[in-house]
Amino acid sequence: MRRKIAAGNWKMNGTSAALAELEALAPHLVQDGPDVVICPPAPLLYRAAEMAKASGIHIGAQDCHMQASGAFTGDISAAMVADTGATFVIVGHSERRDAHEETNGDVRQKVKCAWAAGLTAILCIGESGEDRAANNTLDIIGGQLSGSLPDAMTATNTVIAYEPIWAIGTGLVPSLEQIIEVHDFIRARLITRFGHDIGNAIPLLYGGSVKPDNAETIFKAENVDGALVGGASLRASDFAPIIAALAAS
Repeated sequence: MRRKIAAGNWKMNGTSAALAELEALAPHLVQDGPDVVICPPAPLLYRAAEMAKASGIHIGAQDCHMQASGAFTGDISAAMVADTGATFVIVGHSERRDAHEETNGDVRQKVKCAWAAGLTAILCIGESGEDRAANNTLDIIGGQLSGSLPDAMTATNTVIAYEPIWAIGTGLVPSLEQIIEVHDFIRARLITRFGHDIGNAIPLLYGGSVKPDNAETIFKAENVDGALVGGASLRASDFAPIIAALAAS
């Protein structure tokens, strides 16, 4: 069975006071249930990792640099992320691809750096509203997969998150049929490239306006193994029902 994962991306939200949400979330973890990953802003990583040790919550960063070290003022390397105690890192989020003009090649290098530091990469892929309207979704997804994903992928070093850009933070959610189509396509591409055992073992997450009231429906899809959640992960009271829905799926 593939592992189920509920990951929360806090984005540029939260100061030290927000770490109380980790304590509030801990009682909602289910024994033998989904892995729960919280990705807070970088200044909170060390304290979050220390707090999470006893609870079983995993901590991840929201990005890392594509080089192991160097003269990159303000950037954070994968080794620095790992040194905080974090074990996951998000790479290739659409907000990074767009605002920071990250290419598939850039993301590919970040994935490699994450692996070299012992981190699990949460690789994000997704199409724009214009791509969706032009029926180019699968072409875009296929190109991002082939361009961003290195050959050494395994079921332990990589998670893939499909996040349609037009659904992130908008309240818009693809139909279940659309989510199934893309996740089934990703699964088939992974199996073709990496073989059945590896390709079928990679967790696939859906992200984009996931909330307590739609999580149960989303998790009905066979190849949806969890969610990458934005705003609804900021408060334990919102994130806990999503974890429960995933545990019950």
